Amino acid sequence: MLPRLRLSVLAAALCSAALVLSACSQAAPPAPAPPTPTPTPAELNRFYDQVPQWGACADYATSAQAQQAYANQAFDCFSLTVPLDYSAPAGPTAKVGVLRQRATGPDRIGSLLFNPGGPGASGMETVASLAPGLAEAPLGQRFDLVGFDPRGVGSSTPTLDCLNDPEWEVERADLDVDPSPAGVQQTEAENQHYAQLCTERSGGPQVLANAGTRDVVRDLDILRAVLGDQKLSYLGFSYGTRIGSSYAEAFPGNVRALVLDGALDPKQSTIDRVVAQNAGFQHAFDAYAADCARQPNCPLGTDPAQATARFQALTRPLIDAPARAEGGARTLAYPDAITGVIQGLYLSEFWPVISAGLSTLASGDGTTLLQLADIYYNREPNGHYGNGIEAFNAISCVDEERITDRAQQAELIRRANEAAPFRDDGRGVVAALDPCAFWPSPPTSQPHVPQVQGLPPTLVISTTGDPATPYQAGVDLAQSLGGSLLTFEGNQHTVALRGVTCVDDAVTRYLVDLSVPPPGIVCRPA
Repeated sequence: MLPRLRLSVLAAALCSAALVLSACSQAAPPAPAPPTPTPTPAELNRFYDQVPQWGACADYATSAQAQQAYANQAFDCFSLTVPLDYSAPAGPTAKVGVLRQRATGPDRIGSLLFNPGGPGASGMETVASLAPGLAEAPLGQRFDLVGFDPRGVGSSTPTLDCLNDPEWEVERADLDVDPSPAGVQQTEAENQHYAQLCTERSGGPQVLANAGTRDVVRDLDILRAVLGDQKLSYLGFSYGTRIGSSYAEAFPGNVRALVLDGALDPKQSTIDRVVAQNAGFQHAFDAYAADCARQPNCPLGTDPAQATARFQALTRPLIDAPARAEGGARTLAYPDAITGVIQGLYLSEFWPVISAGLSTLASGDGTTLLQLADIYYNREPNGHYGNGIEAFNAISCVDEERITDRAQQAELIRRANEAAPFRDDGRGVVAALDPCAFWPSPPTSQPHVPQVQGLPPTLVISTTGDPATPYQAGVDLAQSLGGSLLTFEGNQHTVALRGVTCVDDAVTRYLVDLSVPPPGIVCRPA
């Protein structure tokens, strides 16, 4: 995901580790949804044949930041109409917001579509941020740069919505650290209510049932056709790699080029991904601590081996006594302190901000860490929240495997805490299940080896020190797709189009000329 946007790509780790929400019941797990009947071409013709009504983008903005960005006259926007439920294409419809910057050169190849990840991040905002800097670069000259908000996200409707702004403030302060039976019962009751609110405020079970990647890739194929592209050119970051690899399975013959940066491995189980991801963040924390130890006045001291213990000593007291923040107008609770540090671990350039936040926390001021957590939760200065985390939860609940056994959940959290002790609250394992067991609709996907016969060459990029999507997942995805792997040696989450010449040149050559990098290519920071 791009650095200026929400960096909420912990997949199930945040839910399962109780950093966002935790919940669920002991009810029997719903079986995976049966395959959706494939509509005949005639049933979908009205969607594939629609003509985009391009216009100004101002009405698509869902935040002050987007409103300012969308005022750029180089952009135009429209709403794509898609079936809400592909098994009933004559029924209700959904709208997908789309933003475009037209190719600036005479030799246009077609459209290049972007997704920044999440799930829950806005592709429209991504392109509005990224495209102006690419206007005179080969990608901007040869492609219309197109961002879309997946169904339920950002400007797309029906909107995935669960909590209002005051409820978000309460949720962020909720500790959920009591491992007793009463504590587990309370957490699950709270989160049963959360699932009910999501159902009511998002438009009912049918909306939630069709919010996952299975349906996003079908929307993506309609968008490809409506944009006039015979084949898809696509760049996906983080969760956007799941969209890309799922599209490759569903429509391998419709692919021109796929760049997948920061991979989710489709054959990896949810539990294994959660544990690996927690280990990735501990690795990032350790790398930060080692760097911090070389700086003057490091808040974690000069011995990296003691950094986790010193971090726990700084943050665990917040469980009983939140810190003042923003001059007393707000407070920093323990969950937000952990979330703020996780936010800073996505990119090594943010490490000094973590140090500043921990230093001021040691003196009783939680403002910096709270502001980092605000970025994660997409909270605007006026206190309004975007729907990114709500979409994250809703999409994950139909994309991921479900745990409905408390013993299995307890074992997962124990393994996650063991993998990432810096974020262990020390109060014991709270065996409350994650929110998805209360979800009104079953999963629509499960771990599997992709079947992509006929897929053209693809490019997967994986970063050795990526905390959120660890390196091995990219290795495995490239192998599953029969594609090329580009390795970047660095400490950050995703790298394409971030100014690393070695990476960006390879991406540009592939997208423009369909020339894949040589095997074994490794890029390093400048």
